[in-house]
This record gives sequence, structure tokens and C-alpha cells, in this order.
Amino acid sequence: MRFMMLMIPLGYESAPADVQLDPERVAAMMRYNEALKDAGVLITLDGLHPPSTGARVSFATGAPVVTDGPFAEAKEVLGGYWMIEVASRAEAIGWAKKCPASANEVIEIRQVQEMADFPPDVQAAAAGFDALRK
Repeated sequence: MRFMMLMIPLGYESAPADVQLDPERVAAMMRYNEALKDAGVLITLDGLHPPSTGARVSFATGAPVVTDGPFAEAKEVLGGYWMIEVASRAEAIGWAKKCPASANEVIEIRQVQEMADFPPDVQAAAAGFDALRK
């Protein structure tokens, strides 16, 4: 089973584009990342720049509307993610609990949808999806 662990640093929604990282926290996180890799569960991981450098494209009017960051209405934003492959939801939660997160960080765990999760008509409509991912 694949799971995405989404890091949600509270307050990151208003972080400046040149936000400075604490080297000690980065080192602790790197040790955690190495543990994921050494256990053979890590697929990929990345950190994300603050929303102040991003954009959102919305379609509420039927046409795309671009809004540059920061996003005033945002209460929580992603700071980064890990994609892991483990045997169960409980194992994914176990890995998230080992993260050296600070008091202002939350990790959301979401299972990745697999084609086998869908009925045959949906699988047929998504024919070729696996080829896109490679």
C-alpha cells in the first residue's frame, strides 16, 4: 500500500518567500528521512516553497482564474511530503509518529488510490494511467 504523508506546518501559509530554515531541525529531519530509506519504505520526498511563491488556478466561473500567493483564505498549507510504501495504514501512522516534527506541525496521512480500488468501468475509463506515471 502506498501512502502520502503530508507535512502541514501551521503558520507556513504566511511565510515569506525567503523563509530561513533551522539547520538543526533540517539535520533531525534528514535522520528521519534516512530511517525511512534504510527501512525500504521511502518512495520519494520533497519540501515545498512557501505559498507566497505559488499560484492557484480556480475554475469556479467555468474559466481558469489565476491567483498569486500568498492565499489570504488559506488556514493550512503543505510544506512537503513523503511517499511511502508499507503494509498497512497502521504502519504508515507508525512512521508519521516517528517524525521529529515540532509543536506547530501536523502530518496528514492519505492512502494512494490504486486501480484495483475502482470498479471495472472506472478502470476502463482510466486506461493508460499507469503508463503516464512511468
